[in-house]
Amino acid sequence: MRIAAWLIFVACAHAQATFTHRGFFETRTTLYPQTAVNDSGRAVSEGLLRWEPAWQPSSNWVFAASLDARTDTHRQVEREARFDWQDRRLQRPAFSLRRASVAYHRGGLHVEFGKQFIRWGKADILNPVDRFAPRDFLAVVDNDFLAVMGARVTYERGGNTVDFVATPRFTPSRVPLLNQRWAPLPEEAAQLRFVDMGSRLPGRAQFGLRFSRNAGPYEYSVVFFDGFHYLPLFEGKLSLPGFDVEFTRVYPGLRLYGGDAAVPLPWFTLKTEAAWFTSRTKTADEYVLYVIQLERTVGEWIFVGGYSGEAVTTRRNPVGFAPDRGLADAFLGRASYTLSPTRTIAFEAAVRQSGDGTWLKTEYTHTFGRNWRSVAGFTLIRGVPADFLGQYRRNSHALLAIRYSF
Repeated sequence: MRIAAWLIFVACAHAQATFTHRGFFETRTTLYPQTAVNDSGRAVSEGLLRWEPAWQPSSNWVFAASLDARTDTHRQVEREARFDWQDRRLQRPAFSLRRASVAYHRGGLHVEFGKQFIRWGKADILNPVDRFAPRDFLAVVDNDFLAVMGARVTYERGGNTVDFVATPRFTPSRVPLLNQRWAPLPEEAAQLRFVDMGSRLPGRAQFGLRFSRNAGPYEYSVVFFDGFHYLPLFEGKLSLPGFDVEFTRVYPGLRLYGGDAAVPLPWFTLKTEAAWFTSRTKTADEYVLYVIQLERTVGEWIFVGGYSGEAVTTRRNPVGFAPDRGLADAFLGRASYTLSPTRTIAFEAAVRQSGDGTWLKTEYTHTFGRNWRSVAGFTLIRGVPADFLGQYRRNSHALLAIRYSF
């Protein structure tokens, strides 16, 4: 916290240097035609104010920060007036430090310390090797990334790049709140009382190494990660005499080996990404998750389509929340069309290979002038209750968002 506050203070105190800032205020309203077993609400409104200052004292150094203030009508946001910098609570904080880092660049060397966003992988639909990128899954299909505290050192020479990351403090993904519709409970569980016993967060650091090669038109990389899953497993027990279900979130150890590649071909670009998830935790599955996709641009259209698969090497039958595995064994697609310089329309889809689950999304974006942008969309979810997508079949929704940028 002290480091983050110091970074912001330095950026503001030296505003006479190359100081820039930007931000926006956005309101979003989500409408649900159906109620859920554990949630009778049909409308959720949210407001978000984000400010992003940056100070560059020289061509080699950059100090950057991002601060959020938010609220909502559905208590996905805390009602506590505190400033959060860790992103480790179940709800979104009302006031938070989204990012705060200092970066140094010289020649092929790039070093960044602090709270930052770290993304790995080349696929556009699903990224199995992206292990330093926890997400906010309070609304599962409309999620955003969370920054992590750590250090990143990247060195590039010729067509080779080595990327080393270390994070001393674990940042978990946010999972759906138990009393809301994105935590789908079967009707049989409506009579039970669930008691949240908290989270058991890992204490040691995480490390990752990525080597990538840009060999002309071809690109590929290999990845090693040693740390923890940012998605939880659940440990629970039945407490008598009230038949309360006490549960705890745990984050199993993870050692990952993976890679990705992009190969341009005459008619399309082929991208593939795969990772083997291994663990010493006795309740965690071991498995391979992979993605194969094709990408093509035709005029104002951009098409991306592919398949995500999974091969379980050791099954230990855990109870957990895993959207990445939930999209396995499915055909995935995305398409966007630029109607004009100020208007675009986009489509996304995930269809389970078995036909048990379907997710379809369409979104229209319109920019007005230099400051205003509106988004209207609709998401349709269907399937059987036992399927990851199908369990959210009552969560189809419409979305309207308006943003003012400054």
